[in-house]
Order: sequence, then structure tokens, then C-alpha cells
Amino acid sequence: MKTAILFDCEYVCREGSQRRFWAAAHDPDPVIAQIGAVKLGLEGEFPILDTRRIYIRPIDRFGRRYPLDPYFTDLTGITEADIDAHGVALEDALSSMDRFSEGARFWSWGKDEMNMMAISCYVAGIQPPIPAQRFDNAVKLLLAAGMPIEDLARTPSSKLADYYSVEHPPLRGHDGLDDALSVSYTLQHLLRIGKLSPEVFDRL
Repeated sequence: MKTAILFDCEYVCREGSQRRFWAAAHDPDPVIAQIGAVKLGLEGEFPILDTRRIYIRPIDRFGRRYPLDPYFTDLTGITEADIDAHGVALEDALSSMDRFSEGARFWSWGKDEMNMMAISCYVAGIQPPIPAQRFDNAVKLLLAAGMPIEDLARTPSSKLADYYSVEHPPLRGHDGLDDALSVSYTLQHLLRIGKLSPEVFDRL
């Protein structure tokens, strides 16, 4: 079955980091601490075939583990205990993502690959293992389905399924897997009602 991978990343921050573009002296580098991924089938009833939630040990430029700021934990629900129990090295996380994809294209709400591949790999001193041409912006898919640009600009991934009144299990915003599921449920709905064609995933 043809598939698409919807993914979302959570990257370390302190309160106000995003507003400051991570430029304050006390801001960490925006390296990833979690990846959520969904494998969406592009045939038949467009099933959700599999999911992944991967925790990454976030490290600084000198190989030291970043401690998680309480603001980040409150925002994402990710704790030091999660990282200690389940965290893997960035290289292992990206290899796992590549295997999970089975060669399918990766889509995120925006350009999460820039934090996942460019910044995180640069800081960790490793070569990005997945080439840039395998990533794309899921916002393009919603544009193709007719979502107004002004609504796209103010709708985060966590609210996308609610925007389309798609019924779904409870989802937590700023959890990588749950945000990827919100986008996936929306795309699944649009595919099923014919607002989006599977061919669009190849044409964009």
C-alpha cells in the first residue's frame, strides 16, 4: 500500500524561546527531544497503519545532556523520567524513523525537518541520514484541499482536526504523536470525502 508519513517534533525550549527565536543567552539550541510519526495509507479507506513516539536524549554542542526546563515539561508533558527511561541517541532515532517510513515521503505541519535534521544533527555533529527531498510541508496539502490561507495561518497542527470537526480520541497539544495524529485524522477525513486526492501527495 502507498503511504505517507506525518510527523511532528518537540524541541527543547524555555519560556519565551520561540518569541526570541532561541536567541537569549540562556536559551538552549532548539534540538529535538521527541518525534511523533503516523503512517497513513493512501489507498482504500485511507487507514492509519502504524504510529511511533520516539524520545531523544537532547544534547548540547559539547555532548552534554540538556536538562529539561520546567516550562518545556509543562508545555509538552515530556519529563526527565521519560528521557531517562526511553530516550535514545539522535542518530538511532532518525534511523528508526527512516525504517518506519519504508521509503515514503515525510510531511509535517510546517518544516519540522529543519529542527530534526539540520539543527539537531549539526549540534550533535552527525550527518543528516535522510535527504531534504524526502520532506515536505503538509500545509500544501490543506491548501490543495481548499482550506483558506487566513485559516491556515492561525490554526496549529493540534487544532486542525477540530477545525474540520473530525471526531477523534483525546489529543494533547505539543505532544509529537498527538499533533501528528491531528494532521493525519484531518487528511484521512479530506481523502475520504474527496476533498483531497491521493495523487496530490506525489504532485506537490
